[in-house]
Amino acid sequence: MTLPDTLVNQAQLEAAAQRLAGRILGPATFCLEGPLGAGKSTFARAFLRAFGVPGDIPSPTFTLVEVYDGYGPNGIDIWHVDAYRLISPQEAEPLGLIEAFDMALCLVEWPDKLGSLIPDDAMHIHIAHAEAADMRRLTLP
Repeated sequence: MTLPDTLVNQAQLEAAAQRLAGRILGPATFCLEGPLGAGKSTFARAFLRAFGVPGDIPSPTFTLVEVYDGYGPNGIDIWHVDAYRLISPQEAEPLGLIEAFDMALCLVEWPDKLGSLIPDDAMHIHIAHAEAADMRRLTLP
């Protein structure tokens, strides 16, 4: 079941990420979808902070993957993935993503770049620009 689009500002977007994080009990994959600048990284940072990840949380735009060892529910790892720069899904395989999808909590920005590597049970979160510059349209699983 997917909730209908909700119009949110940045604080509400972050609060939604924190609420969602509070419902997670184990390994899961969340696909963060939306255009450039929509708020995918903002959502991911708020999600990670809800699990106690301290300090500055960099976007994995250039590293492709940031792993937060043991911060997830029950001590599992959290993987923050930004697949924007990938040319093909095969480029992601050496990163260990296939294994991470089974054993970790994964946040994947630009999941379309990973094609069929994305697990069938992944949950899709859509964030899009809204008419007002400071608002976003958010669709949660």
